[in-house]
Amino acid sequence: MKQLWHHCHAVTLAGGHYGIVRDAALIIEAGRIAWIGIEAQLDRDANFDEVRDLGGRWLTPGLIDCHTHLVFGGDRSNEFEQRLEGVSYSEIAKQGGGIVSSVRATREASFDELLASAEARARVLLREGVTTLEIKSGYGLDLESERKMLKVARALGERLPVDVLTTCLAAHALPPEYREHSDGYIDLVCETILPTLAKEGLVDAVDGFCEGIAFSVEQMRRVFETAKQLGLPLKLHAEQLSHLGGCQLAAEFGALSADHVEYADKADSRAMAQSSTAAVLLPGAFLTLRETQLPPIADFREQGVTMALASDLNPGTSPVLSLRLMMNLGCTLFRLTPEEALAGVTINAAKALGIDATHGSLEVGKWADAVVWDITGPAELSYWLGGQLPVTVFKAGKEVEV
Repeated sequence: MKQLWHHCHAVTLAGGHYGIVRDAALIIEAGRIAWIGIEAQLDRDANFDEVRDLGGRWLTPGLIDCHTHLVFGGDRSNEFEQRLEGVSYSEIAKQGGGIVSSVRATREASFDELLASAEARARVLLREGVTTLEIKSGYGLDLESERKMLKVARALGERLPVDVLTTCLAAHALPPEYREHSDGYIDLVCETILPTLAKEGLVDAVDGFCEGIAFSVEQMRRVFETAKQLGLPLKLHAEQLSHLGGCQLAAEFGALSADHVEYADKADSRAMAQSSTAAVLLPGAFLTLRETQLPPIADFREQGVTMALASDLNPGTSPVLSLRLMMNLGCTLFRLTPEEALAGVTINAAKALGIDATHGSLEVGKWADAVVWDITGPAELSYWLGGQLPVTVFKAGKEVEV
């Protein structure tokens, strides 16, 4: 089918900048962008199967949430209260709370229960213009439960009008049965969990939590070496609560991204730039944990590090259901510009997932994943604190209802 979209202002995000085309038109064929430019340059003799007048509104790429823990059981609102009373994230984890409490709830939940709760959360994001989601495991921490989480994520991609990329985060925390035996658990991850789930086609990338309350650089090196042998891309939770060297490890292995990165330094920025490893900024966790250590945005800019933004949607440290809110917080807390924030949830998020050849910008050859916004200009997407802006969402050229 050959479609014409016209009477709009396109924010292409080509090259990571707004790339605005005023009075724009797009030709869509087989779900991909075949032409984009000024409407006056259209071939007036061309025939189309469908013509859509976008009413002079603004058109952006579909939003991409490149870091979520969307599938989980239970909630941790009690820990939210504890943190407000002065108990730290690390202290809660040491008391058996934190990630381990979500592990208990996720292991106990059925596939159908996890799917129902995850779908409800995903639909909130889709209504806001999200057309691509990354979903991590990491609340199972054994083969059976990690498999269950990843199958739920795959099912979401089949049920909803959204691309879902799955990341195995088995090296997320130490399960209770491996208390005091962290190397033994890493053996399980490397020798059983990753090879089995990769063979079953459930894993698009591998992640880990490199932190004092989780796993060391050397333990994560073993996970990365295993993932590399399996031919899987890499990501890493790094430098969130302290500086352990996770960013350097990610850069050494050419990881797609290092995420959180509040404690990254100039040397980390240089290494990430050289390896084309994106920095995924997660202001929701920064806000929820009331952190004060800002990621080194100026260093990232100076070195040319790709900066993505994501929700980090999870039950404990970032119970976030709005990617646009993260755009605002990226600007107000981390001092990003609105242009950087929009690039962070489109083209740069696509780079952080390794899909920027097909997603993340309005360019010829890419999927026609797009959002029509009733706004006065692209900065308005970072301006509003919450609230749902009127949108029309397209996935591969088809209008979707969520």
